Amino acid sequence: INMMLTQRFAPEDNRRESAFLWNYAGMNLGFFIGFTGAGYFQLTEHYQALFLFATVGNALAIIISLLRWKILADINTPLLHVSKSQFRLRMLVGLAILVVLVPVIRLMLTHADFTGSFVIALGVVIFLLLCLTTLRHRPREEQRRMAAYLILALGSLVFWMLYQLAPMGLMLFVEHNINLNVYGIHVAPQWVQNINTLVIVIGGPLLALGFRNLRERGWRIDIPLQFASSLFCIGLGMLVLPLGIMLSGGDGMVAFKWIVISYLFQSIGELLISPIGYAMIGKLAPARYQGVMMGCWMMVTGVASVLAGYVSGWMPDNSGSTPLLTNPGYSHIFSLLGWGAALIGVVMLCLMPLLRKLIQPAPVRP
Repeated sequence: INMMLTQRFAPEDNRRESAFLWNYAGMNLGFFIGFTGAGYFQLTEHYQALFLFATVGNALAIIISLLRWKILADINTPLLHVSKSQFRLRMLVGLAILVVLVPVIRLMLTHADFTGSFVIALGVVIFLLLCLTTLRHRPREEQRRMAAYLILALGSLVFWMLYQLAPMGLMLFVEHNINLNVYGIHVAPQWVQNINTLVIVIGGPLLALGFRNLRERGWRIDIPLQFASSLFCIGLGMLVLPLGIMLSGGDGMVAFKWIVISYLFQSIGELLISPIGYAMIGKLAPARYQGVMMGCWMMVTGVASVLAGYVSGWMPDNSGSTPLLTNPGYSHIFSLLGWGAALIGVVMLCLMPLLRKLIQPAPVRP
């Protein structure tokens, strides 16, 4: 979806960012439906029906895509400019890769430890190859933008590592240490993630309008500032949790409002980095590298997920324990992660002049 949206805007088109924010809000509307359904099945433990529900949803998506293929077809991509024989060859290669991926993914799922190490190693290799490609690339203006992309990708890795804690270690905290009875209603742990989707569905269009109005008034709202702000937001999202733990009740249970505030900050941070990052690809990546750099951008979230899994291992063991015993451990980890994110945010602020210089087109000499 992101690649198709990238094709519909020129690199200098200012509408690109707004389009990705609206698109991201629409995608999260689907997540809201999915999380709501998953929470219901989690409470009833009807997991067979859950998998059937997911299968029906995927089937409907395929049918709708086939019926509306003319709208989804490529626009001015390198693949459209090759001969018919080359087109068929590349399509066959693509299908072959998909077929091979099925047993490969199955193997990786059954060997989780190896898979985690492999993903990190692959991410490092790809990053180094991109660095080498950037050094050799010409013209110089495109090379500078690719260098900015690499710096921003490293900064985003910290954000996504913390963000991916939500379905991992943070969810353990929600299940065992948060009071999920809200006004007499028991909230399924899976429904807590709907806070994130609701903020994005509402906030995406609002941010698109807000950024446009601020720019019209002369404010400089650009990619480096948005990325730095996202790191501060995710840091605040972590740092409010130790405050909630400090104000917890006698049984150690933390009030539900604190996880709401945490998700609110995390969601705002996500809006400042995820759709902005996808929109950034079309602006910074040379046309022939757009697919590769979009894939690498998504690879960052994969590496971050593995790192988040390691960080989740630092979380206290809740089995046979109580919130009073585990709260200090959670508070220490959340404080460490929050201040770490804030520190990287400061680094990004210091790098902002350099990034702006790399991203801006070089002035044309008379």
